[in-house]
Amino acid sequence: GRIHILDAMNKVLPESRTEINAHAPNYAVIEINPDKIRDVIGKGGAMIRQLTEETGAVIDIDDAGTIRIFGENKAATKAAIGKIEALTAEVEVGKTYEGTVARIVDFGAFVNVLPNTDGLVHISQIAEERVENVSDYLSEGQTVKVLVQDVDNRGRIKLTMKGVEQDAAAE
Repeated sequence: GRIHILDAMNKVLPESRTEINAHAPNYAVIEINPDKIRDVIGKGGAMIRQLTEETGAVIDIDDAGTIRIFGENKAATKAAIGKIEALTAEVEVGKTYEGTVARIVDFGAFVNVLPNTDGLVHISQIAEERVENVSDYLSEGQTVKVLVQDVDNRGRIKLTMKGVEQDAAAE
């Protein structure tokens, strides 16, 4: 009797499927830097709640930085992974980013290059010529392209605008 049932199943589906249906529940595990866990959870759990509401995925984080994502389908899981990767991204030295001027100080400007990540463009790194007043060149909320020169051992990001092609609209 068992062989008969297996033969009937084999006629319908001769070999197992290589891919899971896109509408089937999906599961993924990603690793993040444990220092970035608080960025994913957010103040009072606000960020993780927002991620869960936006993607429909259940997100579980442990203290070692392992994140388990349970999505109702492949799209939900992928969306959650994308948002978490954006939140936990770290700047790379030598890479150019488009950022927004967060605030201007006497000695330069702080530019937001990634979510929750600001770097300093020192006054000497704003333009090729000598800059007397930062506000003559930059304004808060302005979008600029910056190159990451260095990240020191305290996590401070050193940026430059020298030699970085700025869009005409940004100037």
